[in-house]
Amino acid sequence: METPFDYIIAGAGASGLSLAYHLNQAGLTDKRILLVDKAPKTTNDRTWCFWEAGQNPFEHLLYRQWRKLNFYAEGIAQSLNMGPYAYKMLRGIDFYTFMNDWLAQQPNITRLFGEVTGVSEIDTGANVCVNGTEYTALFAFNSILRPMQYALRNTQHSLLQHFKGWVIETEEDAFDPEAATLMDFRVPQTNGATCFVYTMPFSPRTALVEYTVFGPSLWPADEYRRELRRYLSSVLKLDEYQIHEEETGVIPMTDAPFETRPSPHVVNIGTAGGRTKPSTGYTFLRIQQQAMQLASALKHTGQPGMIETPLRFKRYDSTLLNVLAKHRREGARVFAELYARNPAWRIFKFLDEQTSLAEDLQVMTSTHLPTFTKAALDVVTRKLR
Repeated sequence: METPFDYIIAGAGASGLSLAYHLNQAGLTDKRILLVDKAPKTTNDRTWCFWEAGQNPFEHLLYRQWRKLNFYAEGIAQSLNMGPYAYKMLRGIDFYTFMNDWLAQQPNITRLFGEVTGVSEIDTGANVCVNGTEYTALFAFNSILRPMQYALRNTQHSLLQHFKGWVIETEEDAFDPEAATLMDFRVPQTNGATCFVYTMPFSPRTALVEYTVFGPSLWPADEYRRELRRYLSSVLKLDEYQIHEEETGVIPMTDAPFETRPSPHVVNIGTAGGRTKPSTGYTFLRIQQQAMQLASALKHTGQPGMIETPLRFKRYDSTLLNVLAKHRREGARVFAELYARNPAWRIFKFLDEQTSLAEDLQVMTSTHLPTFTKAALDVVTRKLR
């Protein structure tokens, strides 16, 4: 048994690294913190994109941001009204590099690389087992999502957001670097899934083009590549390009309950703690909110403070998932109707769970009401079973 720490953070992805950062930023530099991860992060293994009005603590690390967004569907080409929002991109490698340099200057944080095989409650706090060695702390913060950590029952809905993206370079100008494409539904909607492409241009000749699916199961890798090639050729009219990077990801889209506090001294964070937005898969800013809330509460009360999502927003998420999972209306039509009948800033504010009831009604009445009413009633009755 190793010397006790004040806090152990299991997993050093976005949520674990962000929590370590915000703990020290909150003035908890007198606390001994152990940060555990399987291996150092030294590659650009992911990209976080998000909309935001204002700035976040990692604003200086942004790779690109856009004040213009486009939306496309069959017969629709729309420039979105973003209001005060910008759409931002943060590359994983830039975040990791900054955090690695910052951590090297924090004497109260110890880094440990190894396999976390258990996080559990003990009489004196929490225990974390790493490569067979046990480490103890007053609190353990776990960001490692175990298979089936969330139990699906017939009252919950679950989809997967899975995607493959290429950073491509063309021989001639092909992109407007001032305008990104949030959703382009001019692709086949296959196997009952919701399929679209989004494009983040870096220059007139380079862009991240990502094929995204909301569906119940993953596809073979070659299917994503085939759809990317088809989109580039048939929609963007690009046949000559170089692929510089490829990224792949899977994000759970579920209203199944996550255990945010499995025991008094163990707290789940990030996706493992339910911070992925069920209806969109967006996570990064929600992680920052959680990390800052935890750090502030620990600083002022000595106890972790949890963020509770208002019940009405949980119901909204469940309703949209019900529509998509039960194929009540094609996802491409759902999103086309939402963005045609609302300014994008209202949709963003709604999805950020910051709208008033009056604004909620504006969004809800812009949907296909028979479909969404039936889905909402199904959600409520299933919850009551």
